[in-house]
This record gives sequence, C-alpha cells and structure tokens, in this order.
Amino acid sequence: MSSFTVRFLAPPCCPSSRSKTLLCATPTVAPAAPDAVEASRLEPRVEERDGYWVLKEQYRGGISPQEKVKLEKDPMKLFMEGGIEDLAKISLEEIESSKHTKDDIDVRLKWLGLFHRRKHHYGRFMMRLKLPNGVTTSAQTRYLASVIRKYGKDGCADVTTRQNWQIRGVVLPDVPEILKGLAEVGLTSLQSGMDNVRNPVGNPLAGIDPDEIVDTRPYNNLLSQFITANSLGNPAMSNLPRKWNVCVVGSHDLFEHPHINDLAYMPANNKDGRFGFNLLVGGFFSAKRCAEAIPLDAWVSADDVIPVCKAVLETYRDLGFRGNRQKTRMMWLIDELGIEVFRSEVEKRMAGKQLERAQEDLVKKQWERRDYLGVHPQKQEGISYVGIHIPVGRVQADEMDELARLADEYGTGELRLTVEQNIIIPNVDNSKLEALLKEPLLKDRFSPEPSLLMKTLVACTGNQFCGQAIIETKARALKVTEEVERQVAVTRPVRMHWTGCPNTCGQVQVADIGFMGCMARDENGKATEGVDIFLGGRIGSDSHLAELYNKGVPCKNLVPVVVDILVKHFGAVQRNREEEED
Repeated sequence: MSSFTVRFLAPPCCPSSRSKTLLCATPTVAPAAPDAVEASRLEPRVEERDGYWVLKEQYRGGISPQEKVKLEKDPMKLFMEGGIEDLAKISLEEIESSKHTKDDIDVRLKWLGLFHRRKHHYGRFMMRLKLPNGVTTSAQTRYLASVIRKYGKDGCADVTTRQNWQIRGVVLPDVPEILKGLAEVGLTSLQSGMDNVRNPVGNPLAGIDPDEIVDTRPYNNLLSQFITANSLGNPAMSNLPRKWNVCVVGSHDLFEHPHINDLAYMPANNKDGRFGFNLLVGGFFSAKRCAEAIPLDAWVSADDVIPVCKAVLETYRDLGFRGNRQKTRMMWLIDELGIEVFRSEVEKRMAGKQLERAQEDLVKKQWERRDYLGVHPQKQEGISYVGIHIPVGRVQADEMDELARLADEYGTGELRLTVEQNIIIPNVDNSKLEALLKEPLLKDRFSPEPSLLMKTLVACTGNQFCGQAIIETKARALKVTEEVERQVAVTRPVRMHWTGCPNTCGQVQVADIGFMGCMARDENGKATEGVDIFLGGRIGSDSHLAELYNKGVPCKNLVPVVVDILVKHFGAVQRNREEEED
C-alpha cells in the first residue's frame, strides 16, 4: 500500500457539518446485517492467472453472456498485447464472420472506450475519453477536433454527464493511430467502458473556487492513474462485475453528485483535526433499480484515498455476483452482506490498517447551490472564470477549435467540463473579459447567459447514435424547451433531463423534471415515441431521487404537459397572462 501513499496539505476547517443520511423516493438506508454470512460466501470468486483476473471454475455456472465473453479472452489483451493492431487490419465482413472477432468489436473494445454503434451507425464507433475532474487542455481539444473532422457529418463530440468527452464517427482502421495521438497529448480512452471504473468526477471549480473545501484535482488524477496503471492498463481493476463510479467532493455545492456514485469521498476532519474523507458507497442507476449511496461509516485520511479505493474495488471484484446484469452493481452486494460485513471486507483489504468510524463532515448542510455559468471571480486576485452553456453538450470540430483558441487567447489554455454538459474557461484576466464576451462563439452558440430553462438542460445521446435509446433526445430536448419557453416564463432555473431509455445516462432521477424514453400510444392507439415523466429530484445537501409522475406521454403531446407542470409545481407564469399584467 505504501506505493499509493501521497501527502496533501489539509484545507482550512469549515465551521459547519453535514452528517445526515441521504433520502430518495424510496428511502435508502443501510441494509440490515444478515443473521449470518457463511464463511464460504466471503471466499474470493476470482483469481489471478498470467497477469489477468479470471472467474474461478466453481463460480461459472449461471453467469451472464458478458462474463462468458470475458472468459473466452480478457478484453485488456486487445490493448496490453497489441490485439487492436491486428483487429484494425481486418475488414468488417471478416470480423462479422467469426463470433470471436464479432465479440471483440461489440463487447471487448468497450474496455478501450470504443462502443460500436451497430444499430444506428454500423461500422462507426463512439470513443469515450478519461478526463479526471473534467480538466482538459487546448492541445487535447484540438486533437479531438482533428479526429472527428475527418468523419464529416458522422463526426461530432459530446460533453457527458461524467465530466468528460465522447467523440463519434470513429472507424476501426483508424483506432491504433488515434490511440497513439491520444497518448501524445496526455489522454487515454482505456478502461472507460463496460465493467470498469468510469471517469473520476470532481469540483469543476477545483483550485479556483473562493469557497472550495479542498482541491479535488490531485485526488482524481491519482485515482485515474491508479485505475489505469498510468494509462498502461490495469487488469487487476478491469474485471469488475459491472461498471463503477467514483467522485471526490470539493465544494459545498456537491457539483459532483456524490449520492449517485458507487464510492464518494466526502471531506471531513477527524477528531484530531486531520483532514480526510467520509465514505458513501453504493449509489447507482439502472433500468430496474436506482439507489442512493449510503454511509459506510468510515473515515480515511487524505493519504489513504487510493488504498481505500483499491480495497473497495477488490471487495466488489472478489465477491460481486456475476449472473443477471440487472443485479450486479455494488449496492446489490452491500444489500446481501449488510453494511458492516461489507465494511469489514473492505478493511480486510487495507493491508492491516483499521478504518476509523465516520467523522464530522465539512460540507455545509444549508448551502444555496451556486451557478457557475457566466462570469465569476476566482480565488486568484484579478482573475475570473467564465462558464458557457453548451446546448445539450453537443459540439462540432470547428467549435472545438474555437474553444481551444479562446482558452489560449483569454485564459491559460485550460478548459473545464461539467456534469451538466457545459464548459468553463478558467484563469481569464479581468482586463480580457469584455473582449471574450464579445467573441462570436459566445454570442451565437455558447452563451454565458442562457435562458433559465436552457441553462440546466441535459440530454443523453438518444437514438441518433445509441442502439439502446428508444427515442431521439438531444434535438427534441432543445425543441420542446424552446416551445415551452414561448408559452411560459419561470423565475428560477428548472433542471430538465432527458434520457433515451431506462439505462438513464441522462440521469433523469436527479432532475427537477426528468423525461425517460419509452414507446407510448397516441390518441388513436398508435405506437409512438413517448416519455415517462419523473418529478422532484434534488441535488445538493438535501438530495433525493425523483418519483414517477406520469407514464407513456407521447412526445408530440409533451409541450402542454410540461407547461402545466411548470405552472403547477415551479411557479411559472403563462406568457399571455404576463403580458396582460405588464
């Protein structure tokens, strides 16, 4: 464990605390301890063979098809043993003729961050990047723009709800060269999909926020380096039962959404005044179940951020169920073992260290979540950051080049991505603000001052590219919002999230109003694209998940329904009435 030890300066102590269990539509509480957990249940189900971790023979009954694909060939071999070089030379026709290579492009390549869009974009891939804490550079942005530009109308990029980039239109023969180019600019796509740890999320204002508790960037950089072994590949952490999310909280705003992560680090001082983190575990969304993270009742020092992450991941890897994929996220294991047994298994993997019980949180209970869009002063004197709105996160190559130019010309060549699919330009000298705000890109497309309904609008990929999505989301989200804005005026932001299917990449459960794609019936009984509507999600210190409000609303009938919700539940005023009052 000593190889993972790192020291940070402790932040100043904050006066208030947050020590409550998060709530959700169906209250999430720590699972009761089972009467007994058989010793055999705590035997690891995986073992190391030739550098890779594999499921033991006796646990291979009833496993999912994805687990069988992993057993046939470890997906990391495509990267670590050069398999991608050979695969990229094979035609799609040849690949399709063999189950082995077909599984490569449809399943195993996800370990390299490559997702084949077979259903709607055959032969094209989405590539997901690792971007710890959402921090990127102008050089990285230009490189990604150069990649997607060559794909014409098929190429574009998205800011995701995990604070990173996804690029689209990639073809397999180009992948080896793209991977080399990513490495040259300090990026990787490795271990960003399937049964791996997703991009570590942190405060988008880390290091520049006058009110931050701790700078989350060093921790998230270390987490990403550990998870991918410095982008060389880490097979010890790449055969998990399912995907796994992690975040480090750095501000009272909880921009990181800790309650929906498998592991969340919550800033806390122990009784000796030493800085560290309380741990929340088990938060996740899926088609069949959504659960908020619960307290592990554990505190770790800043030095032990990586060792405890390793221990939690090993517990999940070793003991997690690998059958029905709807029941393999980490919270299912916590439910089965009980929180105390799960905690003891984590402690067992901490190389002799004992976990302290949870300490006093530094996150304030009463805190009005701040708006990072627009111009705001940094903690550094005479410098500001400018948050700009990226409509539903979609950007084109020329726009990425322009963003890179703005970061260089007005800032320090840095850009910050946010989980709401927006971008921040930090480190702008105040003398340059006026000129920046007059830039055509910020006037025409990416406004720092969008409307109240547009500024918090989030949408997943939708069925334009994603084969799992039931409906189109991005263009529809913009159109519906524009039509709604013509009919009503709101006095505060209302967070509206769209997701194309129950996998809920658009995170509708944390929105004020969430729209989940489904098939519905119109007034004539005809099948049509529709949504299930969720209402009342909360983020911040009083976070909880939204509840289902209305099922199967046809998308073509959605505008008056949304108008009605905004008037009844969010104080919106009909524009014709507003004009009469004026």
